[in-house]
Amino acid sequence: MRQIALLAVVLILIAGGLYLGFSGSSSSPQEPAGSTAEVGKLAPDFTLSAFDGSSYTLSELRGKLVLVNFWATWCPPCRAEMPSMEKLNRLMNGENFVILAVNVEQNGRQAVDRFLQSSSHSFPILLDDRAVVQKRYGVYKFPETFVVRKDGIIDDKVIGAFDWADPDTVTYFRELL
Repeated sequence: MRQIALLAVVLILIAGGLYLGFSGSSSSPQEPAGSTAEVGKLAPDFTLSAFDGSSYTLSELRGKLVLVNFWATWCPPCRAEMPSMEKLNRLMNGENFVILAVNVEQNGRQAVDRFLQSSSHSFPILLDDRAVVQKRYGVYKFPETFVVRKDGIIDDKVIGAFDWADPDTVTYFRELL
């Protein structure tokens, strides 16, 4: 009888451990504490420094349409979509439109400096080397992009490389303005 009770306790402890391990609690790396970014909800605010030394705070860009793109230099699809983001930025020039390219690498400054030597961009590249904003937005696939309307609400989320300069996409952005 004692062995059955001990076995039951051990099985309960194992089951509890497995449940906690696979349940995805809010303290796990996959789901950071705090609000995550969801379509239809207010975009989590952040302030990050750009490579040119300036600082950007998302909430200070209210009244503008903002594309928040999470990327890394080691990500081929991220690098592949950069030219179309640059083209979109030039097409939307002069309108209330901003692209914020958030680099998530721990050694981002050195990696991006090397990247920029071969490819320049007219939009700001921000550094999130501690992954604070990345976790707040729940980003774990790259590239991942959020379209933030002028009122600060997330209108869309795109995972994977995308042709940002496609005429239909440009029309979509202009309609949001």
